[in-house]
Amino acid sequence: MLPSVERVTGIGGFFFRARDPDALKVWYRERLGVNTVPESYGERPWRQQEGDTAFAPFALDSEMIGPPEHTWMINFRVSDLEAMVDQLRAAGEEVAVDPERYPNGRFAELRDPEGNGIQLWQPMEPA
Repeated sequence: MLPSVERVTGIGGFFFRARDPDALKVWYRERLGVNTVPESYGERPWRQQEGDTAFAPFALDSEMIGPPEHTWMINFRVSDLEAMVDQLRAAGEEVAVDPERYPNGRFAELRDPEGNGIQLWQPMEPA
């Protein structure tokens, strides 16, 4: 039996480097509705809905993450994958929708302006 350990309760932030952080902040806000860290403590940061979170390290040569210079990919839960994909495509973004319906839901993928991988996931109960 494993010893009892104190557990984290969720992800409190996601921090990454960007060539143009200001432009990327605008892109995430306008395309996905994600507000970045507020300018003051009086403002509220982006608040996500409670739900499952996958945490999975991948091998350095994993094709899922993208080319080797990209070391991370983020997965955002969405309530309506089709509506999100339509919104992104209307804004000129290329989005690849996986046609398969998996036991845990549906997926789509895109890249932000700096080439970082974004996976959209509409959670669903097994069919």
